[in-house]
Order: sequence, then C-alpha cells, then structure tokens
Amino acid sequence: MKELDLGNSDFKSIIENNNYFVDKSLLIKEIIKAQKQVILLPRPRRFGKTLNLSMLKYFFDINQLQKENLFLTLNIWQTENEIKDKYAKFPVIFLSFKDAKDKTWNKCYELIVAELSDLYTKHNYLTENNLLTNEELEIFQKIKNRSAQETDFQRSLKKLSEYLYRYYNQKVVILIDEYDTPIQSGYNSFYDQVISFMRNLLSGAFKDNSFIYKGVITGILRVSKESIFTGLNNVTVHTVLDDEFSDKFGFTETETKQILHDFNVPTDYELIKKWYNGYKIGQLTDIYNPWSILNYAISFKSGFRTFWANTSSDDLLKEQLKDRDENYIREQLLKLINNEPIEKDIDQNFVFPDLETDKELLWSLLTFSGYLTSVNKIGRKTYELVIPNYEVKTIFQDIIINWLNTDVNIKRTTLIETTKHLINNEIDKFEKGFKRIIGDTFSYFDTHGEPENVYQSYVLGLLAIIGDDYIIKSNRESGEGRYDILLIPHDKTKYGVVIEIKQIPKKKGEKQENFNKRINNKIKEASEQIDNNKYFKELIENNVEKIIKLPIVFAGKEPYITLITK
Repeated sequence: MKELDLGNSDFKSIIENNNYFVDKSLLIKEIIKAQKQVILLPRPRRFGKTLNLSMLKYFFDINQLQKENLFLTLNIWQTENEIKDKYAKFPVIFLSFKDAKDKTWNKCYELIVAELSDLYTKHNYLTENNLLTNEELEIFQKIKNRSAQETDFQRSLKKLSEYLYRYYNQKVVILIDEYDTPIQSGYNSFYDQVISFMRNLLSGAFKDNSFIYKGVITGILRVSKESIFTGLNNVTVHTVLDDEFSDKFGFTETETKQILHDFNVPTDYELIKKWYNGYKIGQLTDIYNPWSILNYAISFKSGFRTFWANTSSDDLLKEQLKDRDENYIREQLLKLINNEPIEKDIDQNFVFPDLETDKELLWSLLTFSGYLTSVNKIGRKTYELVIPNYEVKTIFQDIIINWLNTDVNIKRTTLIETTKHLINNEIDKFEKGFKRIIGDTFSYFDTHGEPENVYQSYVLGLLAIIGDDYIIKSNRESGEGRYDILLIPHDKTKYGVVIEIKQIPKKKGEKQENFNKRINNKIKEASEQIDNNKYFKELIENNVEKIIKLPIVFAGKEPYITLITK
C-alpha cells in the first residue's frame, strides 16, 4: 500500500516517491478551458490549494525536464491532445504568501520582499546573455538583494513575466498561493498599507499584461475588487458558492470511500461522515475535509479527533464573542450548535474593515473560511447556513464554553454537573445549578425583555455539551403541537427530556405570595401543555421509555422549574 506524505504539498515529490495521491489532475483541463485569463479560487485552509497549484506548476512549466512522467498515470493524460499539448509549454511564476504574516507592517513587508527576492533568485539565469538592459539588470539585482524601492517590488511580477517572455518567446503562467494571508494578518493594524501594496503587486501582474497566458490565484477570501483587484476585468472568481471547480478542492464521497478502503479503515462510515463530511460547494454536496480524512485514515486507532480545528487560530471569532454587545451573534451560534440552520446574506466582496460596522459580514467570513457551509440558496445572495460537521461543531462548543468560563465565570465543571443532574432526573439539583448558571449568564448581558425564544436559545446552548449523547431538537412538530426543546438519548435506556419554556413579567411591589402563585400556575400550565399536546410523542416513537417532562418558567432573568412550596 502506498504511504501518505502528509503535509507535503510538492506534487513532484509525492509522485516521484510513489506516495498516496488523490487525483485532482482534471483541474488542469478546467483551468485551460476556462474563458477568463485569470482565475481566483478561494477555499478554506487545508483544502488542497497549495498541492493543486504545485501540480499546475509541474504541468505547465517549460523548465521541468521529463515531467510528463509525473502525469502518465493520472486522469489528465487520458484527455484530448489539445490539453496534453499544453504540457511543458510555458514559463511559470510560482509565488506563495502563506508565510507572509506578522503583527507589524514592517515585518510583514520584509516577509513579502523575501518571497519576491527568492523568486528572482530562482530565475537568475535571466541576467545572462544580455537579455536585460543595464537599468533592468540593476533593479533585478536589487530585488534579489532585497534593497529595491517599494515600487520596484510592486512591479516585480509584471517585469519578471516580461523577462520570461523575452527569454522563452512564450507567454507566462502566474500562480499565486494564499494571496490573502498578509491581508488577514494586517486587517486589524496595518490594513491600508498591506492592501495598497498587494493591489499594486497583483494589478501589475494581471492587469493589461500582454505576457500572461493564464493566472491562478488561491486564498481563503475573495477580498473586494474595489480594495485589491481594481480594474482587473480579466479576473473571474469561483468561490465555495459556485459550481465551477466544485470537485477540485476537498474530497468527494467517492474519493473518501476509496481512501478509507485503501487504508483499511474499519470505522463505521456514518461516524466518519458525521465528523468530517458536510461541505457543499456549488451544487455538489458531501464534500469532506481532506486534511481531516487523511489524518484520520492513518491514525484511526486513536479515535476521532479535531485535526482541522488545530491548524489555525480562531481569534477573530473569539473577538466577536467577547464583545458584550454581541448577544445576537451568540444566539445565532447557539442555534448553529444545535443543528438549526440560519439564514444570512453572503457578501462575496469582502472588506475586513467593514467588520467593525457590519457585523453580518461575520457569516460571510465563517462561510468562506469553512466554519459554515450553505445548504440552500433562498434569495439573490441569501443562504441557509449550517455547521458542516461534528469536528467544526466542537470548535463552536469550545468557544461558547470558553466564553462562559472566562467572561461570565461559569466553570466547565459546573455546566457538566448541572446537565448530568438533568439527564439523571435529579431535578432539584438541576434547578439549583441551572439558576446559578442562568443568573451569571444573564447578569453579563441584557436580554432586552425579549420573549421565550431568547431564553430557549441560551438553554439550548447550555445543553449543547451533552450533544454527544443526545440528539437535541427545538421547535419541531411533535404530537399535537410544538415542543420548545427535546433531548433524545442515543442510549434508549437513558432518560429522554421534553422542555417547555414560559415567561412571566416581574411586577414592582408584588407580594411574595402572589408572585409564588403566578409562578406555580405557569409551571402547571407548561406541564399540562406537554401532556395535552403530547410533546413526548417523538420520544416514544424513538423507543425511549423513561421521559422527563420539564417546565421552565422565567420571571425576568430567574428560572423556576419546581413548584414553590413556601
């Protein structure tokens, strides 16, 4: 069996060493056949962008001797001659910005310059045979030595493509990987400087460049044309919402099943699907996270883990949650954690500074970054969004629990103990813990007097930590009406729980006796509603015999579950 060289994104090395390779070579044909000269392909991290660009490089590059051997057994070599005739015909400029990130513009600029310097060094043969004028040669050497003017670095890709055309008398393929890494690095501190530099660099490379045959750019986001691709009419963008190239990044179901077979993975396929499937690209469903699938295939004996979640920072999302005014965002995340879709407008022209004024852009960021995926398009730019799989769900769970722990000062152990009391039918203990949790949570933010659905969202979120053992549902048809929350245990010998939430207003100056009476009446009303409307019917249909019927009544920010007896 072939071995994986996990983390190696050099196509030539993988093929020559006979390592395991999932054949995405028809990407080459799709690029050649594309109507536009320059293609921007934003995809989530670890979805095969760098390896695919490396494959394009080795196919097109006129400098790679005998590299047809790399493709003889791949799908691309079974295509028509007009495609294969493009092999080894073009000089290639390959540039990656994946490491060009830092906290200051000066350091980030140095890293960008270092990449451009290395690129020129690789093409140092252009300085021979009097190909360049004296002025061009001087600037070429300064770029190599990292001593050129900023404007020279900005024009470096366009000038290099011109020099390559002179040398080979053939147009150039320009491949740029992770173009938006420096931009994401600087969005909060040096955004204007990095946008200005990258705009001039990329516009020089692709705008009105008569020396270019094809250009392919990858990244995570489609940064707005107005901010970086100004006037580039030859650029077409295909995001995760588009049909083009939909099967070229990430693994399809067929590819995934083949990988699991090849590596003799005995795990129940449905469990693997639950953990790592769930992405939709264009109209193509069942796209798997490639990084997670490959990692799991070689380490399945250690069980399911969050491989993809550990490859990047979640700082931006954490920042949004820490803002005390972001109750709405937290409510939306809690819905997502509980497998409820949310409807959002997705803006494909992303501008980072707008996050400060337009909080709805967060959902666009999460979608393009792979934390959410679309399930339905319901308007011109409106989509139903969900968390794609359980691996990503754990990220949101951890963020919510970390927020409760650090900002609201609710310990994870308290959450776990309280939910255990519920599912073990220790209702008195559950009520005490639940009151403490809700009191601390609601003292942190203002619910603005909103109705039961606000409380429901937060109850759902607090119950999310038992999601491994329970199917958690809300506002679904059951019996003769709608329950608020239903907990269906995977182990049918455990308790199932049906929850009905009510709310009553607090009255100033009200006597305790009257208040207690109103609470008790509302608890009884909620209990009767569960019984009369048979909200527990779905539990019975799922062969759950032990059922907890739980009314929760909120008076302001305080919950009551059992009758008040004194």
